[in-house]
Amino acid sequence: MQENVTGEAPPVDEAKERESLQTENAALRDRLLRALADAENARQRGERRAKDARQYAIADFARELLTVLDNLHRAIAAAEQHPAKMADDSSLLEGIKATERILTSTLERFAVRRIEALGAKFDPALHEAVMQVEDGEHDPGTVVQVLEDGYVIHERLLRPARVAVAKRRQEPPSGSETVIHRADDGLADFET
Repeated sequence: MQENVTGEAPPVDEAKERESLQTENAALRDRLLRALADAENARQRGERRAKDARQYAIADFARELLTVLDNLHRAIAAAEQHPAKMADDSSLLEGIKATERILTSTLERFAVRRIEALGAKFDPALHEAVMQVEDGEHDPGTVVQVLEDGYVIHERLLRPARVAVAKRRQEPPSGSETVIHRADDGLADFET
């Protein structure tokens, strides 16, 4: 490097060095900002996971309790189908109904809610179609029967509702007629 009369490096070299330092400074600043952004994203992911863990920690336990709730519903339905047999055991039926109400309210306190499926449009995210039923009263794709209630916990599906879905009634094609041929000509009956 040549020095000028005052003992300083030529100004061109200073400008290059300053530019180099500024470029390096910008690169370091960019890396720092990226590292801070990554740390913030990791913190937010951790908070989301902790929140999910708090909200959905009981999901497996609640899913098991749904079996108990289903059996209580079945017991109540069976007793109500045979009122003459249950006349002597009315207090037993009332106890079963009270247990069902308590269990339902307990599940609701923990954000477990029943899916209202009957009469709703079939939604594969909430319903499991077990069968299709010919039904002239409802639009195709409408839930006409609930075989097993479905439940959500907060906004997440816990168990899909098992349902029967309406389909169009199959009508025989118009203008069809049966042509009968005599057996001696070797042709069987067929539709045209």
